Amino acid sequence: MMMEVDMIIAGTALVALVIMAGAALVGWQGWLALKNRELELGRTPPEMENGSPEGMARIEIADLKERIRKLEAIASGVDL
Repeated sequence: MMMEVDMIIAGTALVALVIMAGAALVGWQGWLALKNRELELGRTPPEMENGSPEGMARIEIADLKERIRKLEAIASGVDL
């Protein structure tokens, strides 16, 4: 009697796992189709995702200035 209940629970869990895996696979294929369509259309991402080129340039300049400051401190023997 107990063995039958365990088999029913195991079977139900297996069916549930297969259903969830199938749903995840369909979702994954849909996402891939969406990305493929975006690539085919040659659509560029919105400005909010990439940020403006001017902002990126400012960040790069600030990063370079910080690196130069650190290198100058190393050259002069100062510990940061």
